[in-house]
Amino acid sequence: MSTETNAKTRRLVQLAVTTALATTALAGCTGKVAPSHAYSASQAETALAKGQFDKAIANAEAAVMASPRDATTRTLLGNAYLEAGRFQSAATTFGEALELGDSAPRTVISYALALTALGDQASALNVLHQHQAGIDPGDFGLAVALAGRPQEGVHVLSNTLRSGQNTTKVRQNLAYAFALSGDWANARLLAAQDIPGDQLGDRLSQWALLAQAEVPAQRVASLLGVGIAADPGQPAMLALANHPAVEQLAVEAIEPTEAAQETSFAFAGELPAAESAPAFDDSADAALAEAGLGTTNGTRFVSREVVQPIGSARSSAAPRVAAATPQSRAVAPSFASGDYNVQLGSFSSMSDAQEAWKQFQRRYPELGDAERVITKARVNGKIYYRVAAAGFAKTSAASMCRTVKGKGGGCIAYAASSPLPGALDVVRDEVRVAAR
Repeated sequence: MSTETNAKTRRLVQLAVTTALATTALAGCTGKVAPSHAYSASQAETALAKGQFDKAIANAEAAVMASPRDATTRTLLGNAYLEAGRFQSAATTFGEALELGDSAPRTVISYALALTALGDQASALNVLHQHQAGIDPGDFGLAVALAGRPQEGVHVLSNTLRSGQNTTKVRQNLAYAFALSGDWANARLLAAQDIPGDQLGDRLSQWALLAQAEVPAQRVASLLGVGIAADPGQPAMLALANHPAVEQLAVEAIEPTEAAQETSFAFAGELPAAESAPAFDDSADAALAEAGLGTTNGTRFVSREVVQPIGSARSSAAPRVAAATPQSRAVAPSFASGDYNVQLGSFSSMSDAQEAWKQFQRRYPELGDAERVITKARVNGKIYYRVAAAGFAKTSAASMCRTVKGKGGGCIAYAASSPLPGALDVVRDEVRVAAR
């Protein structure tokens, strides 16, 4: 085994040990040994089956802490949150489960319902359409109807009924979709096939109230038969961003190879580089940006970039331009806005990071006019420039990452207030980058 391979192996082992010690330290705060993953998961499943939601959540959270990157355990916790009517926590957790690889139809539907309950219909529809091929059309039709597309739901469910799936579930889902679309004649006609006549009026009245409800959570809660509970959100220590894979942690620690150094983009530590592009002289590019002048590739910086300390990216020293201003920036309409960033790549020079952002915008039109943030970071004594899109809601950031990964890219979603390890400064555009 070569010296270089030995060094890499030692770094991986050190990272694994660090992760294990962190988990032990969390358990040690109580003075007791943390319960095993299998025990906690079993207890959570039993409590959930008995309707003991608080107990189920407590045990499922313990199971996630014991095995933070296990997708099935994240899904179990999401189910516990959903049954308890804690939709924000459920959406966060189901999103993490999908990120870890659980794309089972029930997980996708549950995630979409939680997003719908939060009023984030765009993200719910995005998730549903991404996974439509694997979802039963009877469930998909009702889910899209609840997410604000009742006509699409009617279309899907009608075709499902005509194709031979003439079941109670499909008929009643179609009836409810008709109700949500305002077609009460067809809603009554279909509902009457399965609901006794003395109960039909009450059922239609209930649907009418739900269709007019201003709070989306009421429709979802009624469908699931759960209450709506106060939700403080998923505990921060369980967040998937706090439990990266060992490989993800180790990649920045590995020295760049000669092959990586020869690529047109300098070595990208934690995420893959963008597609190849002509190299730029870093000093000249930085000088042009600082002076607010155009670069040689036909793009100009309307305003100089500003560097702010971590944690003050939205301070009064550099306020964002009002939405009505033509040069103002906004997150793509398909995503809800918030205080989460989506990191897309990491590069060893500012010029590479700036050029990568342009390519990311071309590659992922979902970014729209999302604000560009370049974070300077030091890892093992080396400087990197991390490229991120800012201004996403937490669930939208997770959805954006799934879109990026679905196209073969790398992505990390994180709260702007909790920058990734090694971050030094944020280089943020004061106004949008405009093409000539």
